[in-house]
Amino acid sequence: MAWYQTDCIEKPLCRAFRKLGTCVGQNPWQFLLIPLFVSGGLGAGFCFFAENESNNIEDQFTPINGPAKSVREFIKEHFPTNDSQFFSRQRLYTEGTFASLIAVSKDGNILTKVAFEEILLLDKKIKDFQFIDNGTAYNYYNLCARTANTCFSNAVLALLHYDPHLVESTNISYPIANHAFIASTVGGVELDENGTIIKMAKALKLHYPLREDDEAYKRLSLLWIEKFLSEFPMDLTYSSRIEVSHFTSISRQEEFEKTSKRIIPLFSVTYLLSISFSILSCMRLDCVKNKIWVAAMGVISAGLAVLTGFGLLLFCGMSFAINTANAPFLILGIGVDDMFIMLASWQKTKVHNRIEDRLAETYAEAAVSITITTLTDVLAFYIGIMTPFRSVQSFCVYTGTTVLLCFIYNVTFFGAVLALNGKREASNKHWLTFRKVEEDHKPGESKFHGLCCVGGTYDQDLGTESELKVYFFFKKYYGPFLTNRWTKAIVVLLYVGYLTGSIYGCLHIKEGIDLRNLAFDDSYLIKFYDDESNFFSKYGPRVMVTVTEPVKYWDSSVQDEIETCMSRLENNSYVDPELSESWLRVYIDYNKKMSIGIREKSTFIGNLPKLFKFVSSFQQDIELSEDNMSITASRFFIQIVNASDPFDQKNMLIELRNLTNECRIPLLVYHPAFIYFDQFLVIVTNTVQNVIIAAIAMLVISLLLVPNPVCSLWVTFAIASVLVGVAGFMAFWGVNLDSISMINLVVCIGFSVDFTAHITYAFVSNDKTNANERAIDVLYALGYPILQGALSTILGVAVLSIAGSYIFRTFFKIMFLVIFFGAVHGIVFMPVFLTFLQACGKQHNGASNGQSSNAHSYRHVHHSIVNGDASCELTEK
Repeated sequence: MAWYQTDCIEKPLCRAFRKLGTCVGQNPWQFLLIPLFVSGGLGAGFCFFAENESNNIEDQFTPINGPAKSVREFIKEHFPTNDSQFFSRQRLYTEGTFASLIAVSKDGNILTKVAFEEILLLDKKIKDFQFIDNGTAYNYYNLCARTANTCFSNAVLALLHYDPHLVESTNISYPIANHAFIASTVGGVELDENGTIIKMAKALKLHYPLREDDEAYKRLSLLWIEKFLSEFPMDLTYSSRIEVSHFTSISRQEEFEKTSKRIIPLFSVTYLLSISFSILSCMRLDCVKNKIWVAAMGVISAGLAVLTGFGLLLFCGMSFAINTANAPFLILGIGVDDMFIMLASWQKTKVHNRIEDRLAETYAEAAVSITITTLTDVLAFYIGIMTPFRSVQSFCVYTGTTVLLCFIYNVTFFGAVLALNGKREASNKHWLTFRKVEEDHKPGESKFHGLCCVGGTYDQDLGTESELKVYFFFKKYYGPFLTNRWTKAIVVLLYVGYLTGSIYGCLHIKEGIDLRNLAFDDSYLIKFYDDESNFFSKYGPRVMVTVTEPVKYWDSSVQDEIETCMSRLENNSYVDPELSESWLRVYIDYNKKMSIGIREKSTFIGNLPKLFKFVSSFQQDIELSEDNMSITASRFFIQIVNASDPFDQKNMLIELRNLTNECRIPLLVYHPAFIYFDQFLVIVTNTVQNVIIAAIAMLVISLLLVPNPVCSLWVTFAIASVLVGVAGFMAFWGVNLDSISMINLVVCIGFSVDFTAHITYAFVSNDKTNANERAIDVLYALGYPILQGALSTILGVAVLSIAGSYIFRTFFKIMFLVIFFGAVHGIVFMPVFLTFLQACGKQHNGASNGQSSNAHSYRHVHHSIVNGDASCELTEK
């Protein structure tokens, strides 16, 4: 049975890289200096960083074409707000401009005289403090959003007439008191035995909305909020009876924008760790063969790639989202991994060959390997551009482009470093002093003198540099242990447990990004979010139900249809039917009581002013045509309950939209929070879509890489296994499936290929007939490089584990899972599973089995292959 030919793509690549290696070896200074000048020029793109930085939370972390955004435009056009006369919080199409405080009682009940006195004092301080702008003093009373020419007032404070003596003697009904909805104002409520009167409450929310109906007021309102944020921590929080948390309309954005500034210091720590790890990995006791400078320059090469790639894209005007700051950590790990591949291949070349010949051989072997890994990684990133989240698109464009440049810098800049270092070694010069040293020890010299002043030894039999002892650990100990039948049984059981736990985790993973996670852990926002969750989570948003087209409101059949639709919405488990608000119901009841007929268009439209006098706020819920002869749009309100977590928010949104779609009346539901809830509807489908596309692409690559269709399917299976493991253990580690983790799940595919495809390829390519012996040889050749690559990548992102931000910790957690599970599959699961499949072995005819193994041993071919790819000399057998 013929074995598939493997060099149809590889051989031309080998020839091309061999020529490039020769060119770099002959002209090392040019290839060293030109990348430096290119990096210096394109690095100037960072001058445009400020104008390309895009940290708008809504723009970056919500779906680009989310349905709620188009509904918001409709609401904005047909129901404009008026903050100076008719402010109504439930009628805003945005969150508005505001400051909010939550006062929590230290004694357990906020509705006491002493606690209320402190709340009133706090309220007075906030309303009285002022700032000066252009010589004019402004305070809250000058800028507040108004209703009937008075500042919008807290419902509970107004109910008690701002008198602390009334708080303990007044019966306050819940959730409606004095025709006002107070459930969003008073929280942690305990009701009486009838369930209507508040016995005690733990928290009170104070809300201070500001005008934004023109640019002048919008600017002044923002100045007031900035003053509020600067004053609040200093003199407004001290209290003996209450604890206060605060929040403003700009708080979330401001705290989010601080993230990039606080993460920058971690870059230096990361590069220090990577340089240290690289130096330790490349350090030799031989003062000539020591490759400390090579290791350091390998890390610098990755840094230059980041400088060049980011600078280029900033020059091009590509927006930079905050989560893209994760990319340099990841790219550093990839670059160092590729450096190890190049360096290991260099060490297998003949030390007495010409430098250009050694580098040509290195490129022919290692460059093809890192080409494949680069291709899988870049492809995975560019597939991520298809997602509907700008933050994901930004990350994928920056990272994919920079990974490609990292590869280019490795075969140019780092290749030149290898060539120059090779010339030093050929002259037998010291790694630090660059002075020539003796090759052999002289009689009577101390060991210390030998370490410092004698070097240049190599393997006399092979003519290459001496091999590290760790390789023999995999050959003599780990490989035979893993291929023992009892060990195999244990590995199979471990895998079953791993897969079972992973699937269980996948079924319990949470969806969507929690907005609190966009702030640092020590942000003042966290306490506000906690208080809101603890005391105000039962009642959710008041949702607009909008009739989007002109209908015959005076027609009884239309009225019945609207009522039917509203009833369906109110009967939903996420809606409280007692708290709906419908101008049409009030209008019909009012006219029945007044015995006014409104069955005709003229009388229906003509009597609307009476409704507006009766309930003035309804005037904002009805849009009349320019001639006031028809209603072009109108809206009603329903109250959401018990939808505080992402799962319920997703189901609530789906159910409400489905109910409105079933109505014959054209209806839309909207609340500003729906802009963020829309992510729940696309995050899973888009993740699955991107993963499937990426997996198919990786399957094609593995078919080209692995010359056996059955084993190519095993590579795809291993990729799926790693992906399921990462997704499942995300749930155990408290990571949601959101736009941030979506990036990493796509990246997961590219990285898992790096381990599994090369292990499988090496297994298939081995000449030995015994499956266990093939597995041992594969581990001998690839075990240590896989560990090096895994450790270098983990070190590249390890410092993010101590970041005080969910975004960066999430990136570390998922990348750790990806690399850890990928490495475990590569050096534990896959070698064992491949021994069960005889179809994955290299096919031999009976006459040549012994000759093939002796004439062309796997050890000889793959001794020089760090990442599992064959050399140019491997052809069809």
